[in-house]
Amino acid sequence: MSEMALIDNIIPRADVVKCAVRIGAEIRNIRLSGDLPDQTIVAIKGLLLEHKVIFFRDQGHLDDAKQEHFARRLGKLSPHPIRGVSILELDATRGGSRADMWHADLTFLHAYPKICVLRGVVIPPFGGDTVWSNAATAYLDLPPPLQRLADELWAVHTNAYDFEGLVPRAREVDRKEFNDVLTRTIFETEHPVVRIHPETGERTLLLSDIVQRFVGIPKYAGQQVFAMLQSYIAAPENTVRWNWKGGDVAIWDNRATQHYAIYDYGDQPRIVRRATIDGDVPVSVDGRRSVTRVKATKQQNANVY
Repeated sequence: MSEMALIDNIIPRADVVKCAVRIGAEIRNIRLSGDLPDQTIVAIKGLLLEHKVIFFRDQGHLDDAKQEHFARRLGKLSPHPIRGVSILELDATRGGSRADMWHADLTFLHAYPKICVLRGVVIPPFGGDTVWSNAATAYLDLPPPLQRLADELWAVHTNAYDFEGLVPRAREVDRKEFNDVLTRTIFETEHPVVRIHPETGERTLLLSDIVQRFVGIPKYAGQQVFAMLQSYIAAPENTVRWNWKGGDVAIWDNRATQHYAIYDYGDQPRIVRRATIDGDVPVSVDGRRSVTRVKATKQQNANVY
């Protein structure tokens, strides 16, 4: 039996509703749980590889413990590298947590998470959607000369990014948290701009708004190259937009997507909780692996930073 036939046998295609041509599907009639049969977990993983991000409505039965239990079925749980928690709360009343920028999660790490499981806890009555993009089809859209350029590029990702530039509306308490907590340990990792997906073999663009620079390219020229490549990722036809409701769960392949949490809900509360699954070290098209350049405290690097 083929893999697709196996998935169809476990999760009927009628329960898999595509949200857009290139990315995203809603999976119906499944109650997420850590006790799901192994075949159902295999089918969910298969649909995730196919659609890049999958959505489940009406999962209000999940609490933090049950979300963690389910996430563990997808792989080894990856605690947040700075906060050390398995379930990370993202509260939009704190401006630094809004994530209203294009990014893949935690790419400043050597082996950043491969899967993210996000649960809607408090959702505003309007606004607060999240948009995901397909980093594999974005690469395919590049003209061949730009594909060859991207294949050769490496980029430096760091958690010590330009916070003021990316989160200009943040409050003073958010700036303090960023400076005192989130960058207490500074990570700086060189990733290939094009990585080979370890399960599908696809080439995906590995970028993020926390990219600091391209290796070997002057800053101004690098900004132009970044903007050009990122424009393919963020092209509307390459995205899917999810309108959250309380109890929704989104699961995405963090190796093949970027996402953007839209800030269009004012001061209304918006709280989501995320679990992440251990990833693998990215490999470039010529077989080289990502390299961590810096992993030390600010105090130890006072003369550098």
